Amino acid sequence: MSKNNPKKELLHTLVEHLDISQFDARPIIEGMGKMSFTARDLARGTSIFNQMLSDPDCAIILTLAGSTSAGGCMNIYSDMIKYNMVDAIVATGASIVDMDFFEALGFKHYQGEISADDTQLRDLYINRIYDTYIDEEELQHCDKTIQAIADSLPAKPTSSREFIYEMGRYLTTHAKKKDSLVELAFTHDVPIFCPAFTDSSAGFGLVMHQANRPEQHLTLDSIRDFRELTDIKIMNETTGLLMIGGGVPKNFAQDTVVCAELLGKPVGMHKYAVQITVADARDGACSSSTLQEAHSWGKVCVVNEQMVFAEATSVLPLLASDAYHRGHWKHRKRRALAQLFR
Repeated sequence: MSKNNPKKELLHTLVEHLDISQFDARPIIEGMGKMSFTARDLARGTSIFNQMLSDPDCAIILTLAGSTSAGGCMNIYSDMIKYNMVDAIVATGASIVDMDFFEALGFKHYQGEISADDTQLRDLYINRIYDTYIDEEELQHCDKTIQAIADSLPAKPTSSREFIYEMGRYLTTHAKKKDSLVELAFTHDVPIFCPAFTDSSAGFGLVMHQANRPEQHLTLDSIRDFRELTDIKIMNETTGLLMIGGGVPKNFAQDTVVCAELLGKPVGMHKYAVQITVADARDGACSSSTLQEAHSWGKVCVVNEQMVFAEATSVLPLLASDAYHRGHWKHRKRRALAQLFR
């Protein structure tokens, strides 16, 4: 390692994001369907996702938790918008801000080591996500950009969907990297909800916004996020869920069925559901609760559901490539669901 610039030496090898159009996973998925264990689960999950895409009545909700965007799947998610494979997104703030928006501003994620000296990383202002590095100084620039966007907006309660829409608008004129998830969602009117938005780099920017404007600042209205996502479910009787990880995004999307019933507008359960997770189902936590368990709550139909217990960066590219090359997305109408709220 260079003694002159150890930080530059560590932030050297870029994480490169996969392009699902450049390889055809259909033969692999078809072969896996003739196997057992996780391979067959993935093949069935991929088949269910293709059913969502081929069902003309199905609105598809993608939920994102974890760090797969930083780990090389970022373009997969943006391509799902580009190729009309998803109609709404529920995500952690980190997936949207620390990863996608961060790279849209021109910054990068780097390959690192899980055996790294974390004390040295802290001294160099390098943050570690397992074996991936982020430059903290660049991340703080991202925080300040969030602050600047907040400063430009009216001082009133604002949903995360509205705020992320404004982030997309900002990128149309300021992006260093085009076709990010946030910018494409703005362009194609795909709403993005982050019910725990401040649990991310966005939180620092919004705290700075409020600290500098104690009398005139915006606030986030996560209740409106929930209501709006429920409205999407009410307006789309047939829905499908593709869930990467679990946590708040997973539960938030599933709960719309229950919320609609409590509003006096009962709807059918989510007709299709696929979840990719490594969480252990034995601890009763939301991330690992199975889709069969969700059926007991009236959230998910068990006819077309599949749990895939695998680390998402290892299987999602296969699922997404298979769906891309089968081409059902070519015949879907764009729902532009964000227009419902303007």
